[in-house]
Amino acid sequence: MKANIGLIGLAVMGQNLVLNMNDHGFRVAVYNRTLSTVDEFLAGPAKNTQVMGTHSLEELVDSLESPRIVMLMVKAGEVVDQYIGKLLPLLSPGDIIIDGGNSLFTDTTRRTQSLQEKSIHYIGAGVSGGEEGARHGPSIMPGGDKAAWTTVKPILQAISAKVGGHPCCEWVGDNGAGHYVKMVHNGIEYGDMQLISEAYHLLSEGLKLSADEMHDIFAEWNLGVLSSYLIEITANILAYRDENGQPLLEKILDTAGQKGTGKWTGINALELGIPLTLIGEAVFARCLSAQKEERVRAAGLLPKPPRQFNGDRKAMIDAIRDALYAAKIISYAQGFRLMREASEEYGFSLNYGEIALMWRGGCIIRSRFLNDIKQAYDTNPELKNLLLADFFIEAMEKAEAGWRKAVMLGVELGIPTPAMASGLAYYDGYRSERLPANLLQAQRDYFGAHTYERIDRPRGEFFHTDWTGHGGKTASSTYNL
Repeated sequence: MKANIGLIGLAVMGQNLVLNMNDHGFRVAVYNRTLSTVDEFLAGPAKNTQVMGTHSLEELVDSLESPRIVMLMVKAGEVVDQYIGKLLPLLSPGDIIIDGGNSLFTDTTRRTQSLQEKSIHYIGAGVSGGEEGARHGPSIMPGGDKAAWTTVKPILQAISAKVGGHPCCEWVGDNGAGHYVKMVHNGIEYGDMQLISEAYHLLSEGLKLSADEMHDIFAEWNLGVLSSYLIEITANILAYRDENGQPLLEKILDTAGQKGTGKWTGINALELGIPLTLIGEAVFARCLSAQKEERVRAAGLLPKPPRQFNGDRKAMIDAIRDALYAAKIISYAQGFRLMREASEEYGFSLNYGEIALMWRGGCIIRSRFLNDIKQAYDTNPELKNLLLADFFIEAMEKAEAGWRKAVMLGVELGIPTPAMASGLAYYDGYRSERLPANLLQAQRDYFGAHTYERIDRPRGEFFHTDWTGHGGKTASSTYNL
C-alpha cells in the first residue's frame, strides 16, 4: 500500500509530526540522511504504527501515492535547496514539496516560483508549537502555490490544533506568505518572552520575591487577561525544583540563544520602514545577555543604584501586571502593522483575523488575547493599527498608569526593562500629534541640504534654506521611508 505523504528529516519536530499524522489515519513514509535514525525511529516511537521506513530518496518517492507529497523538516537555508535539487529528478509534474522548517520568506518565494516553472507545486508552511505542538496539534501557516492547497489541506488541517472545532491551519497567501507570517509570529514570541522576563526581573530583583511567591503570581495572572501558554509555562518553571530542592531557574546561566527569526523580523521591519521597536529590543536583549563575561566585568566597575523598594508591594505587583499586558498589546500591534505593510508590498493579501485564529491554539504565543484581535479585525477588516480598535483603546487606558510605574521602578532601581520601556515610548510617540522630527529635518537640511516640508504649505512641496549664508541653493535628493 502506498503512503499518503513522505517526510524527510527525523529530528524532534519531524518525528512528532509523523506520529501525529499516523494518529490521524495517514500512512507516512520517512527518510533521514542518517539511515540509522530511520531504523531507530521504527523500532522505537513508531513501533506498531503504519509508518514506512525508507533508506533512499528514490525509495521514499516510489513509496508515495500520486500526486506525491514530500514534506521537508530539515535545517533552513542551503539544505532545503539541496534536497529540492535531489528530489526534482525523481518527481513528476503535479507533485508537491512542503517545507515545514523556519525558512526565510524570500527563499520560499524564490523556490515557489522556480518550481512552478518545472510544474512542481511548492508550499512553505510555518509550523509552531514545539515538540508538544508537533505531536498533538501545532499551528500551521501554509503559503506558496495555492494549486496544491486542496491536496494537502486534509492532512495539514487534520494534524493541526483545534479551537472550538476550528483548525489552526488555513491558507495564508501566495509565495512566501506562510513563512512570512511564521517569521512575524516568532518575532512576537521574542517580544512576549522578553516582556515576561522583565516582569520576572522586576518581581525578583525589585520586590525581592521568592520563586514560590512568583509562581503564585504568574499562576494567578494566567487566570486573567494575560492567560497564555507562555505565562502558564513561566509559572511551572518557577515551581520546578532541582535535585537539592532549590529552584532550578536560579541555576540556569543568563545567556539567551536565538535562531534568527526574530532578527529577520527586525531587518524586514527596517526595510519596510515600520517601527518594530519592542521586538527589536527583545532581539537586542538576547544579544546583550550573550555578553556574559563583559557584563560581569562591567558590574564590578560601574556603579548602580541600590535595589531597595519601599512602597506598596501589592500595588506594584498589579502595576507590573498592567505593564506586561499593555506592552504585550504594543508587541502585537507592531507585528500586525508590519504584516499589513508586507501584505501590500509583497501582494500577500493576508487575512489578519484568520491569522489571529490560527495562533489561538498549538503555537507558542497562543493566548486568550488573540480572540480580542480576531474581534477587532472582524469589526474593521481595514484596521490600520490594533491600537485604534475600541477594545484596545480601553485596555491601554486602564493599564497605562501601572505601566509607567513599572518602568519607573526599573529606572529607579537600575533594573533594565528595554521591551517595556520601548513599548511605552512607541505608544507615546504613536499618539503624539507633533514629534520633534521638525528639528531633525532642519538639521538634515543644515548639514546636507536634504530639504524639508512646511506645515503652512501643501504636503509634497520641499524647501531648502541656506542656514549659514554661505551655502548654495542646490538641494540634495529626498528619500522618504
